[in-house]
Amino acid sequence: MDGVAGGAPEMDETPKEDVPLHDEFLLCGGIVTHVLKCGPWSDLFNTGDSKAPKLLILIIPGNPGIPAFYAEFVKALYLSLEKRYPVWAISHAGHISAPSGVRVQEESPEDPSSRTPDDAFGLEGQVEHKLAFLRRCVPSSLRLVIISHSVGSYILLEMMKRGPQLPVLRSLLLFPTIERMAVSPNGKVMTPVLCWLRYALYVPLFLGLSVVPARLQALLAGWVLQRLKLENEVTSRHFMNSLNMNCIANAMYLGSQEMKVIVERDNATIQKHLKKLIFYYGKTDLWCPVQYYEDLKKDFPGGDIKLCEKGIQHAFVLSSNQEMAALIADWLRDDLSKL
Repeated sequence: MDGVAGGAPEMDETPKEDVPLHDEFLLCGGIVTHVLKCGPWSDLFNTGDSKAPKLLILIIPGNPGIPAFYAEFVKALYLSLEKRYPVWAISHAGHISAPSGVRVQEESPEDPSSRTPDDAFGLEGQVEHKLAFLRRCVPSSLRLVIISHSVGSYILLEMMKRGPQLPVLRSLLLFPTIERMAVSPNGKVMTPVLCWLRYALYVPLFLGLSVVPARLQALLAGWVLQRLKLENEVTSRHFMNSLNMNCIANAMYLGSQEMKVIVERDNATIQKHLKKLIFYYGKTDLWCPVQYYEDLKKDFPGGDIKLCEKGIQHAFVLSSNQEMAALIADWLRDDLSKL
């Protein structure tokens, strides 16, 4: 859908240095959640004082919200920031399932974050899911850089609106779908599919997943990932965990809500947090076209609102992980130097 829909992939250099990634599956708001972690810090509440990071970089994905798709970007960003800060990517609620045999960390019944939100897999639920994760897994004293992609940017603005106390140092909104989604070029095509035809699509999808043997599904999934240049150890390990009817239906449901709900830009929240926000638009983005960039620039002339000059596509994880990571490291240089 919006998160990995873009132009044709181009070549992207792989990181020069291999960086291990750590998978964690936990219940958050009663929903299985996948967090992909880069760096030696797996538990931010139990670090030695001398080794405790001053900042967490959290990535909120597009749709589908599968952290494995961002694995190469996570590694590239960690290296671009000289391994000084943990870089984590969180799944969307309902977009992944835990692999068989993997331990899922339980929630404490006393934890206020353990309550499953209403409409857990819609936009409302995704916002509450991310806030619940921060309450459970991130010390309130730790500064945050939140990087959002596509519909993740709408979720991010809602998080800042509802959590003004969040210690956000900087928020980066990459190819942000924060307004007029249904009337964007891609939205005009996908609105009928996601809002009216998705129920009809469930039947062939269900039959296909039920009839095709698991081994053949894995071979087909590997071929698709290879074609998209997303095949790596992490995606190969986890993509099949999202290839089931529940996860597919939840991603399509979220997509339908995007078309219906994301209409007017939240100017009040943008104005309130403008000094913390960086917007990055693409020149050929069919989800948030250049006109949206120009309108935002006109309404907020003092904002840090950028238009890509490098030809990076909306689905940058397909081809431009290194370029995107280098840009972000440059944008954050002044902020991080003051920590």
